[in-house]
Amino acid sequence: MSEQKKNRIDLIEEKYESLNQTKYAKRARITSGVVWNLFLLFIIVGLTLSVFVASVGAGYFASLVAKEPLRSKEEMRTTISDYTETSEIYTDGKYFKKVSSDLDRKEVQLKDVSPYVINAVLATEDEYFNTHNGIVPKAVFRGLFQDITNADNQTGGSTLTQQLIKNQLLTNEVSYERKAKEILLALRLEHFMTKDEILETYLNIIPYGRNAGGDNIAGIGAAAEGIFNVKAKDLTLPQAAYIAGIPQAPFAYTPFYNRHQGVKEPEYLEAGINRMKTVLFRMKSADYITEKQYNEAIAYDITKDFREAMPPSNKHYPFLTEEIQRRTIDILSKIIAEKDGIDPDRIDNDSKLNEKYRLLAERSMRTDGYRIHATVDLQLYDTMNDEAKKFENYGFTYSQEVNNKETGEKQIDKYPVQVGAIMIENSTGKILSFVGGRDYEEEALNHATQSFRQNGSTMKPLLVYAPAIEYGVIGAGSPLVDVKFNYNGWKPVNFLSYQELGIIPARQALASSQNLATARLYRDIIDRKPANFLKQMDFSKLNENEYGNLSLSLGAMTEGTTVEENTNAFATFANGGKFVDAYMIEKIEDNKGNIIFQHKVAPVDVFSPQTAYMITDMLRDVPVSGTATNMKKNLNFGIDIAAKTGTTDSYSDAWVVGYNPTISMGLWLGYKYSSYSLQGAGNQSYGSTNTRTTALFARLLNAANKEKPKLIGAGARFKQPKGVVTRSFCGISGLAPSAACSAAGLVKSDLFNANVMLPNKLDDSIVSSSYVSVNGKRYMALPTTPAEFVTTGGTGVNATFIERMLGPLGGDASKLFPLTSAFSSNVVSGAVFNADGASPAAVQVTLKGSTISWGNSSSNDVIGYYVYKDGAKIGTIRDTASNVYTIGAGSYTVRAVDITGKLSGVSNAITIKEETPPPPVTETPDETEENDKDNDKDNDKDNDNDKDNDKDNGVPPVTTPPTDGNNGGTPPPGDGDTEGNGDQ
Repeated sequence: MSEQKKNRIDLIEEKYESLNQTKYAKRARITSGVVWNLFLLFIIVGLTLSVFVASVGAGYFASLVAKEPLRSKEEMRTTISDYTETSEIYTDGKYFKKVSSDLDRKEVQLKDVSPYVINAVLATEDEYFNTHNGIVPKAVFRGLFQDITNADNQTGGSTLTQQLIKNQLLTNEVSYERKAKEILLALRLEHFMTKDEILETYLNIIPYGRNAGGDNIAGIGAAAEGIFNVKAKDLTLPQAAYIAGIPQAPFAYTPFYNRHQGVKEPEYLEAGINRMKTVLFRMKSADYITEKQYNEAIAYDITKDFREAMPPSNKHYPFLTEEIQRRTIDILSKIIAEKDGIDPDRIDNDSKLNEKYRLLAERSMRTDGYRIHATVDLQLYDTMNDEAKKFENYGFTYSQEVNNKETGEKQIDKYPVQVGAIMIENSTGKILSFVGGRDYEEEALNHATQSFRQNGSTMKPLLVYAPAIEYGVIGAGSPLVDVKFNYNGWKPVNFLSYQELGIIPARQALASSQNLATARLYRDIIDRKPANFLKQMDFSKLNENEYGNLSLSLGAMTEGTTVEENTNAFATFANGGKFVDAYMIEKIEDNKGNIIFQHKVAPVDVFSPQTAYMITDMLRDVPVSGTATNMKKNLNFGIDIAAKTGTTDSYSDAWVVGYNPTISMGLWLGYKYSSYSLQGAGNQSYGSTNTRTTALFARLLNAANKEKPKLIGAGARFKQPKGVVTRSFCGISGLAPSAACSAAGLVKSDLFNANVMLPNKLDDSIVSSSYVSVNGKRYMALPTTPAEFVTTGGTGVNATFIERMLGPLGGDASKLFPLTSAFSSNVVSGAVFNADGASPAAVQVTLKGSTISWGNSSSNDVIGYYVYKDGAKIGTIRDTASNVYTIGAGSYTVRAVDITGKLSGVSNAITIKEETPPPPVTETPDETEENDKDNDKDNDKDNDNDKDNDKDNGVPPVTTPPTDGNNGGTPPPGDGDTEGNGDQ
């Protein structure tokens, strides 16, 4: 090295040393040291956290799968590959059919599947299928990240193996536990099955939307035939791509409507066609097809290959099959849950558990080879359903333009009257038969077991009359008050809105279904919570916040009840007060013949035998003289039957429930939507709602008795138990007859439960009464009321009685004994009329021939009218008489009289002049004798006129009240309610 170069190096080192000694250099060295140390620290912390997170994650994963049983190779292979339908149904001990599926599935082997399908599925669903070990880790972490960040656009990360595990071993439950189990089982399955086995199984279980018949389909075999009418091995590239794209959104991409309506319109096929093009693009990208194949396939018109609409698959007995399967799933879900250590009762209250175990139970029912024994008598079922189909008088079919939920297209939906009926064996609770609806294809909802509707007046004996008898509040004939009231703005009315029957026997109130009497009785017992009886009889949708609603007594439930529940409750009366829960599944056997479920009858004491019999005896009147006389008229055989009808507000629902000692049967008619009325304009030609319902009830019972007379047991009779006795009582008060009650002819007799109630206290309600009529109603006469308007010596009641009968709901006391009352000819209500204190308004008199007439005074307290001739009073007209009077020569006027005795002003005068007498005629001797006789007759007439004048000045004339809409005759019995609260 030259000296010069060496010197330069020395100089540089010297300058560097000098610079290194500056404060800036010192700071730089410190900073770099800190940065390096921090870097090392972060590396250490990061590694530590990674190990910690991994450990926590592994521990969490382990906890999620801790309860998953260790499945053997054979068990996993069997379960995964088992997608056949093997369970069988038996009815009444005889083979019925195999368990049906809502899926049309045809098993195929992998060698019989077009390679296009296999490539399309792999390109679309699992591009790493041939290389992964059951899961794709990056896809799992991507899904976890998307879940944590709640990303909107989430992409699927499940392999075919995972999808197979989810569909065959687990459920669709969205949870980390299910996903963890899916990952673990997918890894295990890859060790137990080959790739070809996994792929073949997958292709046989995956759903593919609907076929040309509108049925749901699963598996490539059913998809190829149902969509394109070809075998799976013959599918072309475009067909394979179309089918492979369907599972992502089966019902959006399927080319067919449901209910065998054929191919969708072109605009609604675009989604599926675009999905097909996406599948083709992925196949090209994965080198499964060439560019040329791709271009030809996307240009192909796939719509010309779609199969034409075909008839629906055989769905014989759809209502029956679906109901048996639904109940089997309910039972199996609890059995499976119990095996998993879950309290079966939790399933009813936990929606997530319910969904999970119902899915597992459904899969088990369809694949585990059970023998399911049902209680339904198939012959009886056929007979009742045939009779229901033949009924020609259901009513009007409504129609409405709506948007199709799938396509958004306008369509016309029709809404016919639907029917639900059920027959139950009283002693066991066996469901012997039912009618689920008129047409399963039109509406699949089972209206006998699954449709919840308000039950109208059929609620009355269950919630009001039976509890009142049980509590000892009434006997079968005890007096109830049928008078209007206003309870916090609720103003119920009877079927005939003007109708107030006053005091009537409980038996009559129930038979004619009087709302006012029923609601008042419910108010009297509501503090004892009689709705608890409904809970004991398994009214599943009843809430405690409904207990305090008076309208509940008329059937105004918030969610309603089913025909099964309602009929099952009435069977409690037939069973002597014991509730026996209705059931349809007798037992379930596994594929080895072991009984895994056996129904056990467990009666629940609800009412006493005495109460049950008394209600039954009261309900016997309904077909005889109450609201179901049409049913009795249409029955073609003798039967000891008790029954109750009911309709809801605006005639949305119509009910009949009846029972004999052997069976109970309930029937409901109504529309899908309660806004449609069975008595609306379109239904007028079909007759009354009650007439239609009771007629169909009778026909069903006739058909059942003809087919299975021993099962119906028409010869059986209800037997009166000990403790039910007949006693006499005062009909207006319910107390023991007093001498005054007997003298007034008011003594009645009926059934009582001697264990809780007998009429022992002597009646003290009756007093001697004078009364006057105002506007057709009877009131106590006032001291100033003119005597000629007063009826004396009648039977009245005291104020204490009135207060007791009207109770806290109050009401018009004058309506306690209206002219329509059974006691109207015997008793005056004792009500005092509150006069307005003013003189009544004058009237206008008119003349017709020899008769004057006038309209009623506009004042509301008028009790009658005085008629005057030449200023002198000559006649008295009471309130209930016609406002007419025959006159002769003279000047006539009329004045109104009110209850206090005040008179109105004088009316206009009607004057008739006296005719001029003819000239005298000379009498012959023969004529003298005749004239003497005539004079005698004239004298007799004068005497009679004197008597008439006496009557006018003293005792009022006897008149007969007119028969009109307000106070004459007894209206036909009503069954109903208003204000949207129960029975119409």
